[in-house]
Amino acid sequence: MLDTDGRVLLQRRRDNDVWALPGGAVELGETIAAAIVREVEEETGCRTEVVRLTGVYSDPDQTTITYPNGDVVAYVSTCFECRYLGGEPRPTEESTDARWFPPDEAMAVLWNVHRNRLTHALERREAADWT
Repeated sequence: MLDTDGRVLLQRRRDNDVWALPGGAVELGETIAAAIVREVEEETGCRTEVVRLTGVYSDPDQTTITYPNGDVVAYVSTCFECRYLGGEPRPTEESTDARWFPPDEAMAVLWNVHRNRLTHALERREAADWT
């Protein structure tokens, strides 16, 4: 999500203590747009609206995880540019911190798995990237 000054909203995740783009899963009966709005607010305290699709990511090196029970899952991540509507970034049940960063500072602290996603969003490509 970008604010009117072009800053990027990041959250510090509770599960792995890294700065990341807000995100999560779509719940049953929910559209992806509704899931985005809900997840951003749950993780940062900020309200948003979806602007456009910026990328679809499925590189196994970045989207494969192993759960504690041994299950291995490969997921597909869809990324969207969102417009800030209000609310103040704050810690939540899912985040120990949330704040605005200028793009260069965001890239410096951002989880390496999310760096290409932010790069593609900031490039404002005409078509969404897919890898």
